[in-house]
Amino acid sequence: MLNFESNFYSETVKVIVGVDEAGRGALCGPVVAAACILKKDYVNEKINDSKKLTPKQREELFEEIIDNALSYGIGIVDALTIDKINIFEATKLAMHEAIKKINVNYDLILTDAMKLQNESCEVVPIIKGDAKCSCIAAASILAKVTRDRLLLEYDKKYPLYNFKSHKGYGTKKHIEIIKEYGIIKNFHRKSYEPIKSLLKNKEISEN
Repeated sequence: MLNFESNFYSETVKVIVGVDEAGRGALCGPVVAAACILKKDYVNEKINDSKKLTPKQREELFEEIIDNALSYGIGIVDALTIDKINIFEATKLAMHEAIKKINVNYDLILTDAMKLQNESCEVVPIIKGDAKCSCIAAASILAKVTRDRLLLEYDKKYPLYNFKSHKGYGTKKHIEIIKEYGIIKNFHRKSYEPIKSLLKNKEISEN
């Protein structure tokens, strides 16, 4: 059971929000952030860093978390915005958007190593927080499943790109597909390598 957040509860801290993201390193698609408040007495030892879970486990936990969350929110920032403001700023923007959707009062925000300013309460970034805090791990699952579902919709629309397999990340196969078919306009991240260099050298087109 991940319970590092228990160290932060006090007379003044009763409700804690966990925040994490998915898709920061992908070559295409949005970066998705989630904010999640788990009920204080809720215990689920299956909740873990989303990267350590299978797709089936994540899907099952997604519904379980939503059913048992005191509140949650999802923030999505598209590839076009990522190219305009950079992935670091886009990730923070997605996190702020997710937190805005929390509809109950809270006292503290814990993030997976991301510093956030201009929130209504203290924000504590925790290195490897998704492997230490259940609320951050829960947020990582909500973000990952949400993003994977979006990529599966794109897979139906653009089957040649095989998004269902690589989820937009820079696998060897994905890069080979990009070189063969070009990039999808406003979906692939033109500020990311190797896409940036391939476009500069006019080795690929934008569809």
